[in-house]
Amino acid sequence: MPSIRHLISIDDLSLAEMLALFERAREFAGEPKNWSHLCPGRISATLFYEASTRTRLSFESAMLRLGGGVITAADMRMSSASKGESLADTVRVVGGAYADILVLRHPSEGAARLAAEFSSVPVINAGDGSHEHPTQTLCDLYSLWIEHGRIEGLDVVLAGDLRYSRTIHSFAYALARFGANIICVPQSGFEMPEYMVRRLREEFAVEPVRANASRLGELASASDVVYLTPQKPHQLSLFTDARGFNVERVDAVYMTRPQTERHTAQDGQTKTDYLQLGKRAMSADSLRDAVVMHPLPRREEISSDLDADPRSIYFKQASRGVPIRMAILGSLLGELDALSGRPAARNPVFPVQVGDNPCLNPTCIAHTEDRHVTPKVELASAFPPRVACAYCSNEIPVGAVGCSTTGHFHAPSSRELRKIRPDHMVFFRDAAQAQALGFASAARPSSVSERS
Repeated sequence: MPSIRHLISIDDLSLAEMLALFERAREFAGEPKNWSHLCPGRISATLFYEASTRTRLSFESAMLRLGGGVITAADMRMSSASKGESLADTVRVVGGAYADILVLRHPSEGAARLAAEFSSVPVINAGDGSHEHPTQTLCDLYSLWIEHGRIEGLDVVLAGDLRYSRTIHSFAYALARFGANIICVPQSGFEMPEYMVRRLREEFAVEPVRANASRLGELASASDVVYLTPQKPHQLSLFTDARGFNVERVDAVYMTRPQTERHTAQDGQTKTDYLQLGKRAMSADSLRDAVVMHPLPRREEISSDLDADPRSIYFKQASRGVPIRMAILGSLLGELDALSGRPAARNPVFPVQVGDNPCLNPTCIAHTEDRHVTPKVELASAFPPRVACAYCSNEIPVGAVGCSTTGHFHAPSSRELRKIRPDHMVFFRDAAQAQALGFASAARPSSVSERS
């Protein structure tokens, strides 16, 4: 029996699967009323712990267009969650008994990953905190594909709140995998998280390069612009100018609102000093042929004077959410052949068996859900050790590495780590924590002759 396919991260899909979903979505968009024979009798449950309009309604519309039914909890504050029911228990009850597929939105990073561990039916991540929003990314990629006929080689500006926007995070990973170039124009203080830049470099061979964005005009006048491009030998010669790579033209500008619901007191951002995109900003020569995108809802970051501009496709983006989500639902329910049936491979994941939860992200589901959650780490590299929380993907600092069989710990740079099985590794913040938990240093003391 094939394993259940979930859509938790954009990484769960291969490029071929994404393109197959786009092809099916284009079919559905042609005559959306003609597909009610695909999923009769199937039920989708939308479990939304955060507010939503477009994502929830487009999923429900998509399921109804496919001939299925919908049960919805649009505000989980009015559900048993208000009585203290855990996410794991909710998923176990609703999945299978009440519904054939779950669409989950949650304020904690990693919530969808946790839900998938307990669900007997497919789980779709409709946004988990500031982590990922893979179906919005598929909608965005589909829009680029429709507008330009390709994704590879496109130059795409990501502007605004790049730190907290989950749509940006999923979108950046997918663009990198397709071979697009990314021009980061962040609001000051809201740059792309360092763990994302590191992952783009190490896993997707994307090189961040300082950019000369003078031709972007007003859009980039107050921003430290970075150009992220796939590493190709013929491109390295382009980056010899001390001012940075020259941004000559752009295919798309993806604007995001300030994610104030996730901002901290230290961010200190106000709406009056946020990046704004209007006709004057879009008059720069390099933006002449660029489409303007936005995941919505918007506030003041895109002026209404751009609504009538033929380059503005954000309302088309929203409407395209229905056919792409029809393709997602139909495929995960096994009624379409867009998916290969083989879940994407992940880095090895191991439960934390010694010490407390090493994840430093306070809004990770491993912290906010105090029941049914065993903290886990994802091992990207054993030597040198590079680990992340298996739920929220935030990197975990490693100051010492222990071996659960010998009871010894080593410095992260020690070659002895090559001899330790990954599932026997224990990661510590520092040597003091290792010693407090009963591990002894493996470093051999100097001999008398060496000390003299």
